[in-house]
Amino acid sequence: MKKTVVVGMSGGVDSSVAAWLLKQQGYNVIGVTMQIWQESGEAVSMRDVNERSGISDGTGGGVSDAAGESGCCGLKAVEDARRVAEVLEIPYYVMNFKQEFKCHVMDYFVEEYLQGHTPNPCIACNRYVKWDALLRRSLALGADYIATGHYARVVKLPNNRFAVSRSVTAGKDQTYALYNLTQEQLAHTLMPVGDYTKEQIRAFAGEIGLPVADKPDSQEICFVPDDDYAGFIDREVAGRVPKPGNFVDARGKVLGRHKGITHYTIGQRRGLELPMGDRVYVTDIRPDTDEVVIGKNEELFTREVFCDRVNFMAVEDLTEPVRAFAKIRYNHKGEYCTVRKIAPDRLLAVFENPVRAAAPGQSVCFYDGDAVLGGGIIVRPCDILIH
Repeated sequence: MKKTVVVGMSGGVDSSVAAWLLKQQGYNVIGVTMQIWQESGEAVSMRDVNERSGISDGTGGGVSDAAGESGCCGLKAVEDARRVAEVLEIPYYVMNFKQEFKCHVMDYFVEEYLQGHTPNPCIACNRYVKWDALLRRSLALGADYIATGHYARVVKLPNNRFAVSRSVTAGKDQTYALYNLTQEQLAHTLMPVGDYTKEQIRAFAGEIGLPVADKPDSQEICFVPDDDYAGFIDREVAGRVPKPGNFVDARGKVLGRHKGITHYTIGQRRGLELPMGDRVYVTDIRPDTDEVVIGKNEELFTREVFCDRVNFMAVEDLTEPVRAFAKIRYNHKGEYCTVRKIAPDRLLAVFENPVRAAAPGQSVCFYDGDAVLGGGIIVRPCDILIH
C-alpha cells in the first residue's frame, strides 16, 4: 500500500521538486500551502478536502485561500503552487494556520525584540507551525509523512535517534534552522531535496516543465517583507513601543541618544548616527534601562556562549562534555567548541577560536559530523546565573 505524504509547498522551486521527487518514489503526494498571516479569502470545508483528496475523515480546522502578494505563503505563492500541482497531477489545498503562526512566531518575534533579543522566527515557525501544526493535521487526515523542500536530510543513527544531517550542497544547507525539531516530528518527515544540489533541483524543474523553474529564492522574513522590523513591532505593540534612550559605552558613559532598542541588534554598525571618529558597534542591549551599549569590534568577540531552551537531536541528553562544530547564526561559517551541560536545559559552549557577535535570541546549533547534535537559544551569561 502506498504511503501518503503531505508536502508543504511554498510556490518555490525546491518544494515543487520535492513533491515531484516523492511522486517518482511512489508516494501518494498531496500538496499544501499554509496560510499563516494574510487575510482570509473564501473558505473551503474540511469535508471537501477529504472527499477530493481521498483521505479519511479527520479534524483540524478550516482551509482557505490566501490573500496578499508577498512572502513564501502569499497569493503569488498559492498561484504558483497550484500551477505546479496541476503539472504534477496531485491534489492541492491551502490550509489555515494563522492562529498558530500568530502565537508561536509573530508574537514571539515581537516579545523577543522588546527584551533586547534578536530572534530567528524561521526556527520557531519550523518547530511549531511547519512541523507541529501541519504534522498533527496531516496525521489526523490519515497521512503517513509530511515533507518540505529544505536542503537537509533526515537520518536514523545507530543509537536509533533521528537527526537532520547536512545536505550534499554546503552552500544551501539548511540544517541550522531545523535543530529544534522533535523525534516524533522527524520520524514522520521526508526531505528529498537534501540529496541534490540547487543546480540539480533547478534542472529537474526545467526538464519536467515546472512553471517555477527559474523563480528566485525568497530572502526576507515573510511577515516583514520591507525588512523594517522596528516599524512592524511598533504597529504590533501600540502603547508599548520602546522609547528612545541612551547610547552608552561599557562604563556607562552617555554617548548620544538612540531611537528605541528594537532598532538595534548585537554587531550592528550602520544606522547608529554617532560621530565617534572610529568605527563602533552595538555590543549589548539593556532593555531594563533602555540603553544600547556601544564599543569597538574587538569587544564583540567571545569564547563562551551560553544557551537555554535546549533541544537534543542526535543524543537523548548530554551526560559529559563533547567536542562539536557549532554555528551561532544561519550564515556563520562555524567553529569547533566544547559543549557541556551546566544546568537542566542550559548549555555552555567554549569555542576554540573566538566567535563574533553572539546575539541573545539567536540560536546556536551543534553538529556531530554532519548530523545535528542539538541546539538552543543564546542568552547572556548574567541571565544564566540569575536563573
